[in-house]
Amino acid sequence: MSESTVDQLEHDRVLAERLATQRLTSSPMERAIDVVRLLTGVQCQDAPLARYSIALRTGLTDQAIRAELDNGAIVRTHVLRPTWHFVAPEDLRWLLALTSPKVESKMAARHRQLELTSTATERAHALLVSELAGRRWMTRPELAAHFAEAGLPSSGEQVGHLLMLAELRALICSGPMRGTTHTYGLVDDVAPSSPALDRPDMVRELTRRFFVGHGPASENDLRRWTTLTLTEIRSALTELAAEGSLTARTLGESTLWSGPDRPEPRPDAPRALLLPMFDEQYLSYPSTNFPRAGGHPRSDRPHSFAEGGGGVVVCDRHDVGWWKRKEVTGGRVVVTIGLATSLGTEERALIVESAARLGSFTGRTLEIVHS
Repeated sequence: MSESTVDQLEHDRVLAERLATQRLTSSPMERAIDVVRLLTGVQCQDAPLARYSIALRTGLTDQAIRAELDNGAIVRTHVLRPTWHFVAPEDLRWLLALTSPKVESKMAARHRQLELTSTATERAHALLVSELAGRRWMTRPELAAHFAEAGLPSSGEQVGHLLMLAELRALICSGPMRGTTHTYGLVDDVAPSSPALDRPDMVRELTRRFFVGHGPASENDLRRWTTLTLTEIRSALTELAAEGSLTARTLGESTLWSGPDRPEPRPDAPRALLLPMFDEQYLSYPSTNFPRAGGHPRSDRPHSFAEGGGGVVVCDRHDVGWWKRKEVTGGRVVVTIGLATSLGTEERALIVESAARLGSFTGRTLEIVHS
């Protein structure tokens, strides 16, 4: 067997293990919060499809997942990187303490362009604390109106960045949804206070949890996923390996890390999946992701890009196409799918079967349009 063939087989085994680690092919988790705790942070700027990512790991409906969000079991906020994530309330404060300073520093130039001075920001944040006190949940437009009344920056992007800074500084986070609109509330009303941790302890815990929930993965995967430096990551890995909390293996020139106990794929594991673009399975591993099938309809685009408002179609651990949620109206959801020309009848049937999960998740009739 050639060296390249061995590498391909090992790559495929790694992909299979990741799918099981993230509970896409192993036993599903019971609650949405269980998935969030396993993954530590679930990227969710496209909130409806992020909820579908959770559904793929639980079998829950959108309504059931939204109920966990509305009762505060899960928080949606800016953390880890300058984008939204679902996190557990008990993890919110230490994750922010560990990662927010670097995230905020990288946005300083943009904030100067937006004329968000320290004085304006402090005034805006004081107003937020006042207006949201007593568990008064408010939407972004409502808060923007209060900013305008107070003579504070109130254009769309200015408001967005003022709210993001308040999230990064552990002042505000998500509240219950109001229909399809997100609200904000005070972190003090949502997330329990917790003892302060030393930075090395937080780095070690985040490193351990990333590889337990995402492994096998590389140190560069973790560096991209968060704001930690390679020096910090490597120090934590040395300690975690010495105590047996993580195990290592080699794939080509990369060292991949995992938790010591990984779930096994279940006998009825799906061979095909419609993964949202920002799903942790698709987004987390840019250097060792799903290989593309022959005749892929997006062969002219970079491998790291899928379809906004949709995602990537995976079958037998290959990227075989794209999908897009075109319309959700009344009692139906319309999904457009583009597939590789190399796929056979069996694979196409498996993909249609997988797409049906999206209809069940939304509680609507699914209509598939083939591109």
